[in-house]
Amino acid sequence: MEITQKNGNIILRVENLKMYFPILRGLIIQRKIGDIKAVDGVSFFIRRGETLGLVGESGCGKSTTGRAILQLYRPTGGHVYFEGKDLTKLKGRELRQMRRRIQMIFQDPYASLNPRMTVEAIVGEPLEVHGIAKGKAKRERVQELLAQVGLNPYFINRYPHEFSGGQRQRIGIARALAVDPDFIVCDEPISALDVSIQAQIINLLQDLQEQRGLTYLFIAHDLSVVRHISDRVAVMYLGKIVEMADRDELYENPLHPYTQALLSAVPIPDPEVEMKRQRIILHGEVPSPANPPKGCNFHTRCPRVMDICREKEPAFVDVGGEHFVACFLYSDKVAEESEVTTG
Repeated sequence: MEITQKNGNIILRVENLKMYFPILRGLIIQRKIGDIKAVDGVSFFIRRGETLGLVGESGCGKSTTGRAILQLYRPTGGHVYFEGKDLTKLKGRELRQMRRRIQMIFQDPYASLNPRMTVEAIVGEPLEVHGIAKGKAKRERVQELLAQVGLNPYFINRYPHEFSGGQRQRIGIARALAVDPDFIVCDEPISALDVSIQAQIINLLQDLQEQRGLTYLFIAHDLSVVRHISDRVAVMYLGKIVEMADRDELYENPLHPYTQALLSAVPIPDPEVEMKRQRIILHGEVPSPANPPKGCNFHTRCPRVMDICREKEPAFVDVGGEHFVACFLYSDKVAEESEVTTG
């Protein structure tokens, strides 16, 4: 995917990111027999202050992409540029310093907080690790952070089991904010919460973004939530991004057959519109990332499959207005138009 100057103030740029996990065989002497291609050549960019939503079915590689960007998983290949610095090349002290700028809100608020640590210890740990505050100053800073995320500042001596799921996720958000980051990966931060609490967390994230000028990569599978919070949306299938566009453009004019199928499954509150619209039912199972199909990954389930889809992988091209899609239904048209222009 070519990124040009018109894309403005890009804070994060991901180029051909790959994250393969080896498949090993043998108990004593293990040998590699293959790879699980969790992320397989992903490219995108995020501008400063915006939210990019990343959606797709469970197991498509969304969370792995987020962790590989933050170098929690060291990528198999590709580059991750944060303000021009390639994170894949950083190690040790340089990487730790960069992690003050990039943080993560984890999916499960029950598993991501240490049950043996108080709230003060959990939220204050990043402050000590990065040498930002200690002692009384740290305690006051933790109380400020709790207040910012809507929790009672005097709860600092409590343990995670004393809080509800929504309150625990607020603690996780406070921990991510402790080092005053510029970019946060939100890894399905509301999927483990009740619907009534989900709206509160989404509103909190939006308020914090406005107050602090934060940039988000928002990973989710709830398309309604993604439309509400995102500026642009990328759709992922079996380790690859198949379509990316402005939020309204994607929802009103989906091009890739997989995106069309996903959006057709989103319920519409108006019963008359719901009865009239056509549902797209995908048949078959998602192929294994250990053995993805030849050609386009989606061709085994695509209702509009062509012969070329079974042989070649489609390029991820801009069909106009920064609407990127990886599908032969459109890539050939773009090629023809460019030939006419240059011919």
